[in-house]
Amino acid sequence: MSQEISPRLSHVGIYVTDLPKMKDFYTGVLGFVVSDAAPDGRITFLSRNPSDHHQVVLVPGRKTERDAGCQGLRPVSHGNAWSIYFQDPEGNRIEMFCDTPWYVSQPCGFEINLDKSEDELYRETEAHCRTLPGFKPMEEWRAEISRKIAEKLEA
Repeated sequence: MSQEISPRLSHVGIYVTDLPKMKDFYTGVLGFVVSDAAPDGRITFLSRNPSDHHQVVLVPGRKTERDAGCQGLRPVSHGNAWSIYFQDPEGNRIEMFCDTPWYVSQPCGFEINLDKSEDELYRETEAHCRTLPGFKPMEEWRAEISRKIAEKLEA
């Protein structure tokens, strides 16, 4: 397979009840590192990408107490991305994802089996996506969207 799979998490701020527990989860389970922190320890910035100062920021102050762990793992393909949805220890829904090289009309979601090899997952996803409305290479979709944005800016 020629595409490198690299999970990403978009920039998000989370109010938490137990900062040390949440910091341990995000660093220990999800592989983030502390990229910065307020001197008083009230804000912790986390990243998995040296190009991003932070992808996640944890801030104490959440008012409700939840007793949740990393639960509800749900792998799904949206055609344009492979995603895993789950909850952090305080019950926040998280999506980690890897882009695919295809576009299909959204919304779209179908189950995937992450026990399969990367090659099998790639082939099966592509085959399924080819049966869905709007299927095209992602680069073609990006060119179309770029054209639409440029036309709107020119108008």
